[in-house]
Amino acid sequence: MVNRYLPTPVLHRVVEKDGFVFVGGTACDDTSKDIKGQTLETLEKMEGYLHEAGSDKNKVLFATIYLASLDLKAEMSEVWGEWFEAEHLPARATLCSPDLGGDTLIEIFVTAYK
Repeated sequence: MVNRYLPTPVLHRVVEKDGFVFVGGTACDDTSKDIKGQTLETLEKMEGYLHEAGSDKNKVLFATIYLASLDLKAEMSEVWGEWFEAEHLPARATLCSPDLGGDTLIEIFVTAYK
């Protein structure tokens, strides 16, 4: 059985199958923030999505992170390392996507378990 959560006109923000939880691209709402602020807001928003499917940030297995510039990676990683507990850091890939739309600096996709 597939469970889908938080529908929008074009997607479900979260899909769960066989105990795995997939969270689609998540970005912050307040794009006036710098990369640290956008990273924190995006992570907090993502955690809310995970809770919808009965998961949480400590169950994230893998993350794909898109940054508007790889020059932002060090500051993003600083927030990332403070937000996740060291023993729960997921595997991750960080990529550059120069046009995330408007002033969006970061977008995150995650796979977690329940």
